[in-house]
Amino acid sequence: MGNEDKTNQKRGQAPAASGWIRTVQAKMEGPSLEDNRADVDRFLNQIRQSLDSEEVAIDFPLVKKMPGILRKEGYDVQAVLYRANHLWHLIDILPAQKGARIFGLAVDLGTSMITIRLLDLLTGGIKGERSFLNPQLEMGPDILTRIHKASEEDGLCNLQGLLIQGLNREIGQIVKDQGVSFDRVAGMSVAGNTTMTHLFLGLDPYWLCREPYIPVINRPEPIRAGELGLGIHPNAPVLVCPNVGSYFGGDLMAGILSSGMHHRQGTSLLVDVGTNAEVVLGNRDWLMACAGAAGPALEGGVASMGMMAAPGAIDKVATDRESGELKLGTINNSPPVGICGSGLIDLVAQLYRLGMIDLRGKFVPARCGDHLREIEGMKHFVVVPSGASATGKDLTLSQADIDSLLRSKAAMFAILTTITEMVNVSLRDIQRFYIGGAFGSYIDPRSAITIGMLPDLPLETYRALGNTSLEGAGQALVSKRARDEMYRIQDQVTYIELNVNSRFMELFSAAKFIPHTDRSLFPSVKQNPGSLNIL
Repeated sequence: MGNEDKTNQKRGQAPAASGWIRTVQAKMEGPSLEDNRADVDRFLNQIRQSLDSEEVAIDFPLVKKMPGILRKEGYDVQAVLYRANHLWHLIDILPAQKGARIFGLAVDLGTSMITIRLLDLLTGGIKGERSFLNPQLEMGPDILTRIHKASEEDGLCNLQGLLIQGLNREIGQIVKDQGVSFDRVAGMSVAGNTTMTHLFLGLDPYWLCREPYIPVINRPEPIRAGELGLGIHPNAPVLVCPNVGSYFGGDLMAGILSSGMHHRQGTSLLVDVGTNAEVVLGNRDWLMACAGAAGPALEGGVASMGMMAAPGAIDKVATDRESGELKLGTINNSPPVGICGSGLIDLVAQLYRLGMIDLRGKFVPARCGDHLREIEGMKHFVVVPSGASATGKDLTLSQADIDSLLRSKAAMFAILTTITEMVNVSLRDIQRFYIGGAFGSYIDPRSAITIGMLPDLPLETYRALGNTSLEGAGQALVSKRARDEMYRIQDQVTYIELNVNSRFMELFSAAKFIPHTDRSLFPSVKQNPGSLNIL
């Protein structure tokens, strides 16, 4: 076994023997007067022996092409099949080629950003990856706007069309880059929030945002790619990772699978911050989940200079030990263009440590000095002067930006407190705190603790997992065990609807201050922010 395959097995992926999409070599004796079985019967007999299964389904269009291809290839072919509901389905009959591979696509279907990963289905190896902006952004930046647009005439069709066109464009590029034939892309798995998967499938999302918040479907059966207009093999199965509720989608189901928290004896938390903040609490015996609107400000999307993580985004802010001045880091070390979520959290944490903002998040003019300006009646803190920014303009943090961040961080902490209180678990009892998504890849837990967004736990408790949605979707694509495990996770999860939870609103109000109105919850955060506190 190669190093690539070993690496993928460690991630929970597996070679072809345990896949639910696989190839089977079918070499048969040709027909004769002594053996005059029908072509389909001859083919099925060989396939059933290889699969050790009697249940194989062949759609009529493949029945029609079978006589021609069997004779052309001298009754030596490669069958491509997938398994669903205890039944093997024939995807295609291809020429028997030594060393021929089949491939699949795992998709993280984000509201703002989409990532696709091309995988070798025989080894689980990653062949390529591409990220791009969700083309539906032109019809609305958030899921609520898109749900509203979907109710307009042709709105749902247009939203789905934009998404499929964008996926096909990027799929075309990734298979071209890797020299892969379209007919060898034999499967796809898609992980996204409930609204995004509805829009992907062309399902009406109208009732997702209206009480009692009901999806059309939580666990779709695999759908043929051709039925969705996807530019891969038309018979390739498309696995949509299952939802649990209106705001708890397949991206979190894939995330749980990827994290492995459902195997741990100790209690863990998984947080994935995107457009929403989605949280899972539990262990191998039970899982509880909820979601809330804490994401946009934490992505940097609410700040006036906010942006998604990209070259030139300020992603790290520290305090210079000698001068006491702010020290900025940008992605790719490019000249600063704006600030992403991790940089925004770092910045506010440092301003608090330096005493430049108080526990309410309000600027302290005496500490801010020349950095503070008033623009159109609102206080702004100049983070990067015009001469040092890539835009040629001052990059500033306004009082309104800080207020938005504090509301989002309060929502995050309230979500965490609500879900732990409901099962009588203390946040201090959490043994592992997993953070998924790009947000988790960049965030400094020390800064998040300082502003009161994350609980004051030992730093070794926190684990950044990267794109757990994409990783879990990939595992479910290449491994039957992982796919079935994801469905078991769905059955195990209890979902809490925060929209109607009065306790959440109480906790939200208490968490609006830095770090919190109850300072005993954050013993490591220095109480005198007027002095330098370099962690």
